[in-house]
Amino acid sequence: MYSSLVRIQNTFGFFTTVAFVIAALIAASDFITPRAPSVGMLKTTNLQVVRGRPHYYSSKKEEYAIIKFSLDADLSSLFTWNTKQVFVYVTAEWPSTSSTIGATIASNATANQAVIWDAIITSPSADHLSNLGPATLKKLRKSAAGKAIDPSRGKLSLKNQRPKYQITHPSGKIAETADVTLRLHYNVQPWVGVLTWNQGADYGLWSQLSGGLSRKFTLPGLKKREEAKKTK
Repeated sequence: MYSSLVRIQNTFGFFTTVAFVIAALIAASDFITPRAPSVGMLKTTNLQVVRGRPHYYSSKKEEYAIIKFSLDADLSSLFTWNTKQVFVYVTAEWPSTSSTIGATIASNATANQAVIWDAIITSPSADHLSNLGPATLKKLRKSAAGKAIDPSRGKLSLKNQRPKYQITHPSGKIAETADVTLRLHYNVQPWVGVLTWNQGADYGLWSQLSGGLSRKFTLPGLKKREEAKKTK
């Protein structure tokens, strides 16, 4: 009855129970830590609609939009000692009544979304997991030395940022799309616990993102060949 195998099983069962309880307490600690992410500015700085091949693997020429933007945001309150990394991304959104759909996109009954830029912000304890160059990694380690939480993490200041992704449409036309807005999103990825995304309301000590939406704008039209020649 009390063989070595039974004792090993009992020890392992006790260990997993303790580990589960500790993990649950760590995950629950996030809910007693305030979150107050905010965006001071999100605006477009340059809009272009170009006809060409948006990707090297594109088989034909089509219209695609290039949206440059500026962003000032403070997401530092999302970082706790249990935060592994925060995934941040900016989308261009417009009503479904518009005739265009983005390349990296999710469509529903009310709006279309196309991701134009994203970034991963790691915590000091997860810097070694990120794909960073030696100089950048050394700088991060120096700034975060001895800190479980780096107060400067999550503070974004982007000026005239070029997008990572262009917006295209299966029909090949996207010029003059109206009522487009930019929106900032985030996804908190903890070491232990559940993933959390943008909140639509305040929940306890967690506040919804303040700001994060730009003014509406219309994508420009393509210049005709004759007009382009005259401007040269």
